[in-house]
This record gives sequence, C-alpha cells and structure tokens, in this order.
Amino acid sequence: MGLRTVGRRQLEQLTVIDLVVILILGSAVETAMIHGDITLPAALVSVTTLLITNRLITWAFSRSKRLRHLFGGGPVLVVHNGRPVEAHLRRIGMTDADLQEALRGRGYDSTDGIRFAVLETDGTVSVVPAERKKRPD
Repeated sequence: MGLRTVGRRQLEQLTVIDLVVILILGSAVETAMIHGDITLPAALVSVTTLLITNRLITWAFSRSKRLRHLFGGGPVLVVHNGRPVEAHLRRIGMTDADLQEALRGRGYDSTDGIRFAVLETDGTVSVVPAERKKRPD
C-alpha cells in the first residue's frame, strides 16, 4: 500500500530501484516483527524514509534524461532487416534462444519478415515487421 501511495505503478512498470526498495522494506519490517529490541515506531520511520527516498529518486529520474540513461540505459537494436545484431546481443547478454523466445512472444517464429526489433529499457522487445509487397491484382 505504501508504494501505491507514493507512486502509482503496475508490476510491469517497476524499475530496479523500486524492486530494491521493496526488498529492503521487507527486511525492515521483518526485523521489527522478529526482534523484540526493534520497536514498531522505529520500523515505521525506516519504512517512511525508504518510501520518501524512492519517491525522490523517481522524481529525479523523471526530471533528468542523463540520469535515466546512466542508470537505465537506452533501447538496443537486436534485429535489423531480418538479421540478429550479434554485437548488440553479446553486449546486453541476450542469447539467440532468448531473442527467439521474445520474438515468439510477439507472434514471430523467426527473424525473417522483421524490419527491426528493439530491446526496450523496460525489458520488452518491440518488433516492426518488414513491409510486405502487395500482390498485383
């Protein structure tokens, strides 16, 4: 509930920083629940601090393109004119099997017929099909 209060995001929109904050929140709350020497007010202060910090980082990322690119990178071309871009795949650590799986998820059984495919910053693969020649009537 706290994350929804400080920023509305769906699960697929979570950033790496959001995930780290969720993990730290779980640890902070667990510590307060398990150990008797940690009080509930201390846990609430910890949780509130983490949520405010997450909101400030999100705000900074929304204002600075340079900061977003530094931490999130940018989109990466993985298929160009029906051929995988091997250098880019190696750089991002994506195997051919990973690429084929992502393309199947988009309804393509191979790279044939794909003008280009891009690995987006959120981890999804966007596909632009090759233009099909019209049959003469």
